[in-house]
Amino acid sequence: MTTREITIKESKGAFSIFKKTLKGKEEYDFSGISALRQLLNPEKARLLSVIKLQKPSSLYELAKRLNRSFKAVYDDVKLLERFGLVQLSEEKINNRIRHKPKIVTDNITINIKI
Repeated sequence: MTTREITIKESKGAFSIFKKTLKGKEEYDFSGISALRQLLNPEKARLLSVIKLQKPSSLYELAKRLNRSFKAVYDDVKLLERFGLVQLSEEKINNRIRHKPKIVTDNITINIKI
């Protein structure tokens, strides 16, 4: 597991977000603080908890366990993947490709620089 670092910097009267891993990998620039606000909501926390504790074998199974629509869960997982918290691995089962969600970080550090 790794630590993800999210840094919020003030620039020209607005906040912008930079995310990077502590292992020196590439940085990602996200537009505005709204992306971080989307990340830190109760539905994402519940989604991460179910992935961590129940280890669903597919996105479809994850949506069923959360009692949410597949599209809503898919969009949330893609956002978490964008921030480097979740990774989707492909598994071929009976001529179908299944995307299994997996948590790839165990710690998030948020820094705010003014």
